[in-house]
Amino acid sequence: MPELPEVEVVRRGLQTHVAGHTVSAVRVHHPRAARRHVAGPADLAARLLDARISGTGRRGKYLWLLLDGDSDTADQALVVHLGMSGQMLLGTVAREQHIRIAALLDDGTALSFVDQRTFGGWQLADMVNVDGTPVPLPVAHLARDPLDPLFDRDAVVKVLRGKHSEIKRQLLNQTVVSGIGNIYADEALWRAKVHGARTAANLTRTQLGNLLDAAAEVMREALAQGGTSFDSLYVNVNGESGYFDRSLDAYGREGEPCRRCGAVMHREKFMNRSSFYCPKCQPRPRG
Repeated sequence: MPELPEVEVVRRGLQTHVAGHTVSAVRVHHPRAARRHVAGPADLAARLLDARISGTGRRGKYLWLLLDGDSDTADQALVVHLGMSGQMLLGTVAREQHIRIAALLDDGTALSFVDQRTFGGWQLADMVNVDGTPVPLPVAHLARDPLDPLFDRDAVVKVLRGKHSEIKRQLLNQTVVSGIGNIYADEALWRAKVHGARTAANLTRTQLGNLLDAAAEVMREALAQGGTSFDSLYVNVNGESGYFDRSLDAYGREGEPCRRCGAVMHREKFMNRSSFYCPKCQPRPRG
């Protein structure tokens, strides 16, 4: 699933190419892609027709297009859920059978929502003000992410100090800190030399602060390289892959030497996923 850096790469591409343009045609090819829009596919298409895209927004792993107005005055947004394999592509699409929603902009640009696994989708939503920041209603429950200018690191550390569960589980809790998924959680934990099974409340404020700093650092580095692409399902708006997978220190490196100490990297099951860590740099908690 795309995480913060990958979604931000897509948002930036959309901001460059679609902001300021008007939707001149819309067609929902697969009703599942509009399932989150309660009024249904026909209503979604009708309400998007002739809508002006004034800008883009993102919080954590969610992105949206602002409609008719700027970030402070827009009444509605088109919230885009990328799911496991969703793509927002401009121009010609190689695999047309995976186009779920197709739109045409006033300058002739084709904007397609492509989703092989059909877990993602579009929905129109009202904008609401949360702690002084306008966000779409479906996103209002999410915490700020580490790359948000208003992210309060110390406040998140305080929240984590009260959590009596595994620290990796809390890093993935989007109501505590958004944007971090399995890949960047493992990378941040490796950098901070913390095992993901350690209890959040048992970590010191310094350890938790360092962990959040590591998450922000690794996601900035990934963003600079276009995100992490393990297969063709994550690409930017031009269909190009990111290259941060070549720089990963933990995720996917089972059996390889730790880049820091040389010990063999391990993998273990975690929440129907996998966790990758160094047994020497990140020893498991006793008991």
